[in-house]
Amino acid sequence: MSNATDPDPSPPSSTREGEEAPSSAPRTISILWAMVPILTLVGTLATVILILPAYEPGFEGTGHLPLIISGAVAALIARAHGWRWPEIQGGVLRAIHLAMGAVLILIVIGMLMGTWLISGIVPALIDWGLMLLRPSYFLPASCAVCSIVSVVSGSSWSTAGTIGLALIGVGDVMGVPSPYTAGAVISGAYFGDKLSPMSDTTNLAPAMAGTDLFTHVRHMLWTTVPSWVISMTIYTFMGLNLEVQPMGGSVDEIHALIQAQFSPSWVHLLVPGITAVLVLRKMPALPVLLLATVLGGALAVFQGQPLGTTLTTTMSGFAPDTGNASVDELLARGGMMSMTSTILLILSAMFFGGVMECTGMLRTLALKILSLAQSTGSLIASTVFTSIGFNILAGDQYIAVVVPGRMYGPEYEARGLHPKNLSRALEDGGTITSPLIPWNTCGAYMSTTLGVATLAYLPFCFLNIINPIISIIYGYTGFSIAPKDPETSSGTPPT
Repeated sequence: MSNATDPDPSPPSSTREGEEAPSSAPRTISILWAMVPILTLVGTLATVILILPAYEPGFEGTGHLPLIISGAVAALIARAHGWRWPEIQGGVLRAIHLAMGAVLILIVIGMLMGTWLISGIVPALIDWGLMLLRPSYFLPASCAVCSIVSVVSGSSWSTAGTIGLALIGVGDVMGVPSPYTAGAVISGAYFGDKLSPMSDTTNLAPAMAGTDLFTHVRHMLWTTVPSWVISMTIYTFMGLNLEVQPMGGSVDEIHALIQAQFSPSWVHLLVPGITAVLVLRKMPALPVLLLATVLGGALAVFQGQPLGTTLTTTMSGFAPDTGNASVDELLARGGMMSMTSTILLILSAMFFGGVMECTGMLRTLALKILSLAQSTGSLIASTVFTSIGFNILAGDQYIAVVVPGRMYGPEYEARGLHPKNLSRALEDGGTITSPLIPWNTCGAYMSTTLGVATLAYLPFCFLNIINPIISIIYGYTGFSIAPKDPETSSGTPPT
């Protein structure tokens, strides 16, 4: 992933002046009490997303209030068990700190989208995509392109925020349903995020499990490559059977309109080209995206856009007036303010997840799952499901990798399993499913950047769905599960 933050959720060693000292009394929270905030979250989400919209037409529920309410319930339970508020607040602040990298990138991506739209970069990419791509092979091509870019960059977020944004526009003009396109983009983006040595989660998982980076990457090929091949096959069949209706007129009409309004030329390739070079040179994501935003704004001004209009677009988003309502709707996005709801959702999730993690309730739930794992297959399945659960409950994929990695490491060692089995399971459950959760930092980012609701694109993220299933099947069959001695492993991973 692209939002590099400190993944260590361990508590601070000291108390600030004026705060209450931590209680020394036993404060273990039972599994029954730990389940109460979970049930509260499920109940409130069902109320605002399913029940109220059925009774109040026009009401659109979100996860913001359910997460805050459930976090407050968790805090009350922790307080009743002896936890002091400064400790709880410290846990929440650490969780928010963990998500600040994601928040900063969200803000910059919103600005980048605005400048790349007003400067004509995105319209030019859409126009060229219309000339090069056809609906029959658009979905597998989108997945393949995003796979290559994400492997090179190591960032699913940068891939979706640049190439993915343009592909969404191309697909919309062609008449390809946007959830289909978003699913293909995210599948490709997370293929690279999971395998690239430059990805932070690809480095984090083996560090938590106790193995080295390239051993981890080679072992992941066993689950990731088959998942990618199956996904590409499904996208190919979908494309061959796709019935499309071009948006707002024929593709030729849209092409002519973009040519007239934005005059696409080689100049529009300069900023994406510079961005690609910096990514290839392994520059940090945030400064690269900031520079790309500035260059996009400079290009807009160079082409005659007023400076004030360009700055307003950076803040509030692009407001085109092409004379075609469908094209205007396609290009009307971006801006820092467009990320407000997503950022609030992430902060709400961090409040809930921070309380649950720092008070040990997530650990209690995970240990209960571990106690049920009697075989190697059930241990792998428990690791995958625990990482998915932490994605749901903690709202951040770093926690979904770090906490289960710390907890399950001794069990893998005790059972004579190579730590690369653990690191692979952490990624198969934690990294790959993070964009499927609406309030997870990754799900919120993908939904806002691509303009498609998380639950709308979820069924079409085939790689993200298939990968955990294959991982669990391998666990129960023993295929590619390596013992501690690497010489007794089951062979060489596919290439």
